[in-house]
Amino acid sequence: MKIYKFKLKPEEIKDIVPPIGYCLVSDKITVDGLKVGFMYREKPEEKDDSGWRFLSGTETEEYMDDENNTMIFDVNVVANYDLSIIPYLKSKVGTELERVEGTDEFRPIS
Repeated sequence: MKIYKFKLKPEEIKDIVPPIGYCLVSDKITVDGLKVGFMYREKPEEKDDSGWRFLSGTETEEYMDDENNTMIFDVNVVANYDLSIIPYLKSKVGTELERVEGTDEFRPIS
């Protein structure tokens, strides 16, 4: 069984975005502390799914194939790890964004 040591403690998580549901997030963000480098929104799988998926951009295919390397969190939790995602959270399903290197901005991937 994998033991998780998250970069943020539960008491450090503040309510900074309104509830929009849960998302999938890479351990590279929540455990290793890397910033979101790639984010996309797909059709939600169920009512409480926001459709958002957050990756650092450093994940390999093998890393992503291991389901133990991603977790489900409320989108607010990911916003606490990386405030720069907040302006993009209302983007529509089908949106794919990558971080502009060295900034807090994201650009669409065509």
